[in-house]
This record gives sequence, structure tokens and C-alpha cells, in this order.
Amino acid sequence: MTLHENEIPIDESVVRSLLKAQCPEWADRVVSPAGAGTDNTMYRLGDDLLVRLPRTADKARSVRKEQTWLPRLAPLLPRPVPEPVHLGTPTAAFPLPWSVYRWIDGSEAQPDTVQDWAAFGTDLAAFVRELHHIDLMGATRTGDLSWYRGGHLRDSDPWISTCFDDCRSTVGAELDVETLEQFWRAALALPDPAGPHVWLHGDLKPTNLLVRRGALHAVIDFGGLSVGLPDAEHSTVWDLPPRARQAYWDASDLDERTWARARAWAVAVGVSGVSYYWHTYPAFVAECRARLQAILADAAAR
Repeated sequence: MTLHENEIPIDESVVRSLLKAQCPEWADRVVSPAGAGTDNTMYRLGDDLLVRLPRTADKARSVRKEQTWLPRLAPLLPRPVPEPVHLGTPTAAFPLPWSVYRWIDGSEAQPDTVQDWAAFGTDLAAFVRELHHIDLMGATRTGDLSWYRGGHLRDSDPWISTCFDDCRSTVGAELDVETLEQFWRAALALPDPAGPHVWLHGDLKPTNLLVRRGALHAVIDFGGLSVGLPDAEHSTVWDLPPRARQAYWDASDLDERTWARARAWAVAVGVSGVSYYWHTYPAFVAECRARLQAILADAAAR
């Protein structure tokens, strides 16, 4: 399934050619599909490794970033995170950098895998709190560590406004786009956050939260790792059930303005996803629509 212009074709033969050329000690291992997201395609390599390949040259920017920073962050975090074991270099078969990681056992956070959503929300808040308190170690909001979700809402307003228009023409009859845009505009009118820049995961949605024995076990996919303002980090709690969201709120002790800006970021990610992937990735569009519906339901219940 092609999602982006200039996407590099990836299949098992490409993975095997890379392994044979650069990791011959693993070339005879079983290779099997392990999922694909909007940025990367994954293959399991034997029982204990994962090959991760970026879809486009732009998405490949995260490869070296993860290789550089994950080993430094991992010892300071309360849950396992991906461990890079090989930095692959471009070849004729695949002209982008790629990575091999240790495999982390676990299931995505879903209703049939999480036993106690309130405990899950509390544990996620603890992970975020620890991440945000790690020293920046000289890192700054520049280059690959600068992403829109760690910036100011107003900087994203021009293209998010276009996304609202797209949503009106696609799902407007099934979604209260006007109210969602009101949430966005209200947050734009708030004072800027006053806190310092922190480390940000950038995309703490359920597919990046691994569960074992019913509880949060690991956090994966640091492709959105950046340095910036923390508001957008909280936006993915609208992908979780209300009990988890409330527990996260209680454990994080967020003020109303931060919550409003986080909600605005959740709206932005949802409407931009609907706009960009409407014709190419129906499953992701459905995920974005569910997030937007949850935002509306949450606001109605308060």
C-alpha cells in the first residue's frame, strides 16, 4: 500500500538483500512482516530482532536520530524502549538508511489487552513525566529534533485551516467539524505556554504502547522524537478510553489551558490525518475520525 509520493518499494526480497550485504550473520534468519505505519515498514527478523525501513527519504530522517538518542534516553526511562543494534546504510536496492532493533514482546493497547484502563493512564502519565524531566544533554529544538507538534499552535494554523475545509467536504455530514474548529480557534487565543522545552516522544498513540499481562510494558516508535513544548504530547490521550484519560489528567496535574492546547493538537492531528490519507489509508482515516468523535464526546460530557 503506497501512502506517499516518492515512496520506496519494500518487500521481503529488499530486506534479505540488505541483510546479505550488511548483516550476513542474520541473512539466513526467518523474515516475516511485522506491520507498517505511515512512516515505516517493519519486518521481524528471527525471534529477537526487528528490521525497520522508512517509506520515503523524508521519513528516513528519524533513523539516525533514534540511533543517536535512544541509547542515551533508555537508561533514564521507566519502561523499555527500542534498542538499536544496527544502523543500515543505503544500497542500490534500498537507497535510504534503515535500522535493526531488539524485538520487544507485547500487544498494542486495546480493550482486549488492557486490564485496568485507569492504571494504564496513570502509568502512561508517569512515563511522560519521566521523559519530560530528562536533561536535554545539549539537544536543542533544531534540525531533526524540531517537529511541528512541539511548537506553537499558531505556526500550524495555515495548513490546519485547510484541513478543516477538507474535512467539511469529506466527512462533514458525519462529524461536527464546526465545533472541532472552535476548539482549535479557542486554543489559538490562549497565551503561549510558559514552560521550558523538554524531550517529546511525539506520538504516544495506542499502537505505540505495548502491553504485557494487562499493563503498560513498553513505548515504541520514537520517530517523532523532538525537543519542544509539552502540550502536544498529551494529545493522544483522546485515543484512550475515558477512564484512562481521566487517570492521566489526575496523575499529570495539568491546568485547563494546557488541556485545551492538548485538545487542540488532538484535533489538528485528527483533521490533518483525514485530509492527507483520505484516498490512500482508510484504516488510518477511521482512526482519526474515532479520535475526533472522542474529543466531541468528551467535551459534551464535561
